[in-house]
Amino acid sequence: MESDKKQSITLAEIETLLAKGEDTRTQFKKNITNINAMALEIIAFANALGGKLLIGVDDNGMVVGLSDQDIHRLNQLVSNASSQNVVPPIYPMTELVKYDNKNIMIVTVPYGTNKPYATKDGRYVTRAGADKRMISNEEMRRLYQESGKLYAEEMHVQNANWDDIDLELFSQFYRKKYGELFAKEELPRIFENLNLASDNHFNLAGALLFGRNDIERLFYGNQVICVSFFGNDITGTEYRDSDNSIGNLKKLFEQGRAFVNRNLKRLQNGKNFNTIGDPEIPPAVIDELLVNALLHRDFFISSNIRILIFDNRVEIISPGKLPNHLTVEKVMHGVSIKRNPTLCSFAFDVLPFRGIGSGILRALKLYPNIEFVNDEEIATFKAIIHRPKVIPS
Repeated sequence: MESDKKQSITLAEIETLLAKGEDTRTQFKKNITNINAMALEIIAFANALGGKLLIGVDDNGMVVGLSDQDIHRLNQLVSNASSQNVVPPIYPMTELVKYDNKNIMIVTVPYGTNKPYATKDGRYVTRAGADKRMISNEEMRRLYQESGKLYAEEMHVQNANWDDIDLELFSQFYRKKYGELFAKEELPRIFENLNLASDNHFNLAGALLFGRNDIERLFYGNQVICVSFFGNDITGTEYRDSDNSIGNLKKLFEQGRAFVNRNLKRLQNGKNFNTIGDPEIPPAVIDELLVNALLHRDFFISSNIRILIFDNRVEIISPGKLPNHLTVEKVMHGVSIKRNPTLCSFAFDVLPFRGIGSGILRALKLYPNIEFVNDEEIATFKAIIHRPKVIPS
């Protein structure tokens, strides 16, 4: 085996790529001669997590190599495909490496920040393991959301009218915030000025903030499903308590918080027998994590927030995996990306929310025994609060 001292990828890294085979971030091709085929490979990576295309390698990971003519042609092909056949353009990095005295071209496609990407004739593909597949309509919306081109909270609420807005609730907010009164007929104009409506239709953010308590009839996913189980198994058939919280954000928060509080125990912690005792989990921890779920959930996913209480833990489950490059580690260090910026901007006035990415940090400081799970496969984010002791069933 020979290596070019100038190559940035090491022989060990090449061997690792060849040994592990094709997956979501690695693809092998013996050769590519068609500009459309090259464009599809680049687009599929860019619409997923990015990755490496190894040309000169067969499907089984055997290096077959490339000729000097192949290399010259492929460099031109990558340049033309990425600039002319990918919409919007994206520019991969190419690198020629030597392995067993054979040439391999490695095309590194970055994570796409301007999704979704398509061919010039309008085909949208992404990676699914080692294969490519067409992108569904729901995935398309999420990709637009991920790149900041589309926000679910700005979509009009269908089959709704202005009587579905709680005028008294909004009036209280408006007087407190701006010190002004307004006439009922001014409501559409004021909502538009606040980015809560457009074209005389209020949007999802407007409904979630100031909708009447029966607003859930207009769209699915505006509930908090609460269950307190006997034992520690979600498949258990018996439960202590259950409730479906319904309404605007403020009501969802208050009902969800009340459910948790009535299903947790109080600990004496050395206090006098006649005292009420301390909550086993500080209430501020529940507040922070419930607010986080309400404000940062993915409204493109037709699912409800769930609060599940077991003998040994409390789970708060929010629809939607973490957006963009956000990871659990980054979240635990205070990094935050607002999936619903309009809701977050109003949350200061309706929820205990500070909006500086410190909610999870505060929860961990108050109660370190919290675990976070970002499940990309089923698109959920889960906060697991481990209870201080097992409560006998």
